[in-house]
Amino acid sequence: MGAAKSDAFDAFVFSTLDREITLDFITDYPTAEKAGRIGTARMDGFCRRHGYSGRTKPEVLVERLRPHLLTAGEGTVTGKAFSADLFTEQLRMLNTHLRAYDKRLDELLERHPDTPIFTSFPGAGPVVAATLISEMGEDRHRFPAAGALLAEAGLSPITRTSGRTRQVRFRYAANRRMRHMIDWWMFTAIREDDWTRQHHRPLLQPRG
Repeated sequence: MGAAKSDAFDAFVFSTLDREITLDFITDYPTAEKAGRIGTARMDGFCRRHGYSGRTKPEVLVERLRPHLLTAGEGTVTGKAFSADLFTEQLRMLNTHLRAYDKRLDELLERHPDTPIFTSFPGAGPVVAATLISEMGEDRHRFPAAGALLAEAGLSPITRTSGRTRQVRFRYAANRRMRHMIDWWMFTAIREDDWTRQHHRPLLQPRG
């Protein structure tokens, strides 16, 4: 199945390629020939055996799989199956590392006195909260007014005037890590918080 096999699993069978259930599937069924033998009963057994937590029924998973079982020459299939096994091993390692990072992040946030403040913001999860805490620092005197913090984060424009000319430009000199995280925070908040979504929706409309 090769690369097309991975694309099919990602888009049509399970939700994402890096999920453990997807990696388990590739490990158990590394070729189109083996995956083609799966019926509803076998898919149900696979899901139970690997603790599948999704809500999609086995028969639906089988229906998603079958149209995308591509074939190729024996040599190509053998080579692609070997590569898929190695990529699967790498993704499992990365998932393990990400879980370790998440655990350590939670431990550090639990110790910080400002965590309840930052995690109370709509749409601010552990990564957003931790990044804002680290980039803002604990010296609040650095930001005597809201405008100072906005300038640090690159969220306030630069206004330049000369005679009758007045220009408002994007602020490039800024803490880019903080700006990127605030952008991501707002993206999440718009999806998860009704007030944020209602407030920002008019601002996102194109101006005529």
